[in-house]
Amino acid sequence: MKAILGKKIGMTSVFNEEGSKMPCTVLSIGPCYVTQIKTEETDGYNAVQLGYNEKKAKNTPNPMKGHFKKAGVDPQHKLFEVRDFDFEKNLGDEITIDIFEEGEEIAVVGTSKGKGFQGVVKRHGFRGVGMQTHGQHNRGRAPGSIGMASTPSRVLKGQRMAGRMGTDRVKVKGLKIIKLIAEENLMVVKGSVPGHKGSYIIVEGK
Repeated sequence: MKAILGKKIGMTSVFNEEGSKMPCTVLSIGPCYVTQIKTEETDGYNAVQLGYNEKKAKNTPNPMKGHFKKAGVDPQHKLFEVRDFDFEKNLGDEITIDIFEEGEEIAVVGTSKGKGFQGVVKRHGFRGVGMQTHGQHNRGRAPGSIGMASTPSRVLKGQRMAGRMGTDRVKVKGLKIIKLIAEENLMVVKGSVPGHKGSYIIVEGK
């Protein structure tokens, strides 16, 4: 598997060959640097650790400074691991957007937007009670009954209720790369990608 880290820039639209407008997401991809190579003998599993988005050394803890110095790269904001990495890499190697091609299908992993505490209508798609007559004036978006009778006389686990919504790890598969702008490290993907503008995302290929 091949993977790289980037940021979500925002959404735009592109016209396809038939003249139809397609909603697309613009991603800023890489470059990433190999900061650690994990092996079965030393770590118990095989993986490649990649770093993305350089930051100032003064804002980096001393243990992490040593970690990056060993790899021969500048301190990085974001680290993530890729198992079963397809390419032979050494410490300090650079990975760019060139590992992908236009028309390729990818998967994007991100953190969804936080919605705060939401009710059952927004969180789970409930329709509410319905008519606001016969004394139902304030029950339009209420969840309704959640319990049971004397058997089993409790609320079952997993009952859909109001609560925190969003800020979940989401993986969207089957996205298609519409365009690559290698000189600016930009990727245009058909469809939507989880997360707000400027959020970190992981792009995975086959």
